Amino acid sequence: MPFPEALIFDVDGTLAETERDGHRVAFNQAFQDFGLPWYWPVGLYGQLLRVAGGKERIRYYIERYQPDCLLDPPLTELVAALHQTKTAHFKALLEANVIPLRPGVKRLLEEARRHQVRLAIATTSAKDAVLPLLERLLGPTSPTWFEVIAAGDMVAAKKPAPDIYNLVVEVMGLRRDLSLVIEDSHQGLTAALAAGLPTVVTVNDYTRDHVLAGAALVINHLGEPNLPFEVLQGHAGHAYYFSLELAQTLIEPATTPPRTTHS
Repeated sequence: MPFPEALIFDVDGTLAETERDGHRVAFNQAFQDFGLPWYWPVGLYGQLLRVAGGKERIRYYIERYQPDCLLDPPLTELVAALHQTKTAHFKALLEANVIPLRPGVKRLLEEARRHQVRLAIATTSAKDAVLPLLERLLGPTSPTWFEVIAAGDMVAAKKPAPDIYNLVVEVMGLRRDLSLVIEDSHQGLTAALAAGLPTVVTVNDYTRDHVLAGAALVINHLGEPNLPFEVLQGHAGHAYYFSLELAQTLIEPATTPPRTTHS
């Protein structure tokens, strides 16, 4: 059986541990810069992650937790300005090397490139936050590894809507049953499945308790030869780190022709 035609990666929480010690910290720094008495602790941020997109997250927080605030400038302008400042702080955190790649990510990307498996990104984050992350953690030329870097502002509806995955499939001309998504959350899984794409979920501290029905495989990370993954749902056979060979087994049911029986 062939390897997958393409691997499509989410970014935040999937490629790197960006959420708790990256985006959350940057949001809090932006609030401080604007003189706002707001603070997102770890637990609250886990709840806010149910809202896809940074600007959408700020707006939801204001509407849900700060409804009596007198906002000047208007809400849309404030949200945009906060998010722009937050992005600058996030880039500074990247430069400070406080945001690590998740286990197995670089190894799997390098394996895919060796075997000419096509690569793409589908994220709800803004592209101006994704590119510095890739360049810092994977090297200055790494954005060129991906045929498509589909970011949240490129589609009408963010995850759990399937728009971002449909965009990648259509731009690259992919067969859905031969492409494999790597995600980290229920929202991302829902989006990928709605686009007809088999999906592996690598959970993190925020998403370990998500309901992940329909995932081809759920593991705690992609693993390394010296750092085995833990299978939380599904079957990985004898594999203990994620590889193209394991990926191949996860798309086989959709690509194996039916057996012919003779009476």
